[in-house]
Amino acid sequence: MNNVAYPRLKFINFTDLFLWDFKRYASNNISSKKYNIVKLSDYIQEENAKIKPFEHPDQEYGILGVNNKTGLFDAYTEKGSEINQPYKIVKDAFLAYNPYRVNVGSIGLKTEQQKYKYISPAYVVFSCKKGLLPEFLYILFRTNKFNELIRENTTGSVRQTLSFASMGNIKIPLPSLDIQKEFVKKYNDKIKFAEEQELKAQDSERDIEKYILKELDINVEANNQKIKNEKLVSFINLKTLSRWGVEYLINKKNDVSLLKSKTIQMKKLGEVVDIDPKNDFASLDKNLEMSFIPMPYISDEYGEIIKFEDGINEKSKGYTRFQEGDLIWAKITPCMQNGKSAILKGLKNGYGYGSTEFYVIRNSSPKICLDYIYHILRTNLVRQNAMTYFTGSSGQQRVPRSYLQNLEIPLPNKDKQEAISNEMYKMKNNIKRLKQQAKQNRIAAQEEFEKELFE
Repeated sequence: MNNVAYPRLKFINFTDLFLWDFKRYASNNISSKKYNIVKLSDYIQEENAKIKPFEHPDQEYGILGVNNKTGLFDAYTEKGSEINQPYKIVKDAFLAYNPYRVNVGSIGLKTEQQKYKYISPAYVVFSCKKGLLPEFLYILFRTNKFNELIRENTTGSVRQTLSFASMGNIKIPLPSLDIQKEFVKKYNDKIKFAEEQELKAQDSERDIEKYILKELDINVEANNQKIKNEKLVSFINLKTLSRWGVEYLINKKNDVSLLKSKTIQMKKLGEVVDIDPKNDFASLDKNLEMSFIPMPYISDEYGEIIKFEDGINEKSKGYTRFQEGDLIWAKITPCMQNGKSAILKGLKNGYGYGSTEFYVIRNSSPKICLDYIYHILRTNLVRQNAMTYFTGSSGQQRVPRSYLQNLEIPLPNKDKQEAISNEMYKMKNNIKRLKQQAKQNRIAAQEEFEKELFE
């Protein structure tokens, strides 16, 4: 019996059986036109050397963690007295993975960058034998093709697990050491270029803050120095006290200096825009389709609307309502920390509704450029200050409406507002371009590695 006579059947040699598991043998065998196919078990070995931190209760131990983004990282330090089981030793060039999450890329390579060297015994630690570069294998682990192989080799009904023995049965294409080095270099060169682009984006983000402060003639250091020079004893009028808390009271007293400009007039935000205006949708057709915008679909970085879902007017009851051109600003953490906000454009039929955790800000004056307000509210200076006003429990903290109402901002003429806003958008678009290019280079590094190896 063979696959020629029975093309729809797949035959497995009994000697090749490792586990009785349909998915393990139903998949197509891995292939490569250029390189030999080998079994991982011939090139890796498990490392189980351990220490017993509890035998040295006063000593500090650096503990490693693993995730699917950065791989291995220095997680935390802990005294031996707080660790009640032996921990595995992870040396440079060792790899470690979470057997319950390796199918989503939770694996890491130990390098000199990680200063800590111990990890929970729940993780699988292994090293590479002669003929297989650890860096090459680590990159291979990150490819989509290898993730498919991992998922096919996991076991368990509810919680899928990849044991070291199961991983050893995975077959991979294996080039010579010289070619492996070429693979690693090409991959790392692209990743390095992506990192450089990401650093440029970070520098540009800092430049944005500097630009707006310079244009508005705000001297943050001078304002902070003024705060430091305040008397040590401060008196608060009990009638105006809405919340207890030292940090809150200090910031409340000095908010007037937060965005203080030396040359531009200051105005309270509540005096120049409508905050949470009343939206009467009663006059609209009940069958009118509108855009529904839940909190997760507001971009963390640029306030762009990235998803609209059609809805019926009747469904909008109990939600925040808004209309074309409004500014929405997240009032809760961590959304507010991330700057989740947007000028609404492209709403279906000009109306929308969404999360109750948005403040709606509407332009009520021809002298105001709402995009300028948007950029002011997205500055780190305002967002960090706003967080000192959080009310509610730790899981449901919000910035009160009164914060926005009383926030004093520099208000130049409209032409100046528009000029600042336009320049800010240009700078942010450049940051967006750099980040997109960095992301594309990271994807290209992986795709090129995978294509060259498996074709």
